[in-house]
Amino acid sequence: MRFFGAGLACALACADLSAHQNFAQVLERFLSRSDPRPAHYRALRHLDARNQHFRASAWMDVWTEADAAGGFTYQVAAEGGSSYIRKHVFVAALTAEQKMWRDGEPQRADVNVSNYQFQDHGAAEGLAALAITPRRKDVLLIDGWVFVKQEDGDLVRIEGRLSKNPSIWTRRVEIIRRYERVGGVRVPTEIESIAQVLIAGQSTFRMTYEYATINGQHIGDPKPRTQGRQN
Repeated sequence: MRFFGAGLACALACADLSAHQNFAQVLERFLSRSDPRPAHYRALRHLDARNQHFRASAWMDVWTEADAAGGFTYQVAAEGGSSYIRKHVFVAALTAEQKMWRDGEPQRADVNVSNYQFQDHGAAEGLAALAITPRRKDVLLIDGWVFVKQEDGDLVRIEGRLSKNPSIWTRRVEIIRRYERVGGVRVPTEIESIAQVLIAGQSTFRMTYEYATINGQHIGDPKPRTQGRQN
């Protein structure tokens, strides 16, 4: 009986060691990846938002371009629905992104050891799950998890809650960001969020990307849902 107990303890200890070693390897693969942002891209973004309390919704199709030298620009191609949502959610988000590029701050959102602490969170859907804890309160940082491919540490998804509320009116923001390799470059393809807003209640937001070019390489020919005014 003692032998059985000792053997079980040894097996559990070995399993813990193996799991720790696997976590360390996956984390090293993820952190050691050299995945710079695209030097230049042009993409059509589809934005949709809804507030159930006020039964309001809106959508917007926006051409976006970004490069290291010229920063981030956008042009509305088509839109519809609530003008309030379009102005105070869509345009506000795009303007904030534009300011971030202008101020040279995209690195504030990078998932690295400067911005986050990492812990093992097992596996989910065939991916390694790494728990991330922001080292500071920042609206660009997420308290949650990153999901990466175990074999090479390639980022697939980030999900969790913003570590700092965007405003006094927004109490909680849950977010999911999805990534894919397009034209050999890892880029965002979808962002979803659910926010609890004072008085307005629950609001949902979704933004998807369709890429036209990445680093001068033709990717596709996305089309807006309808033609509309341009800003």
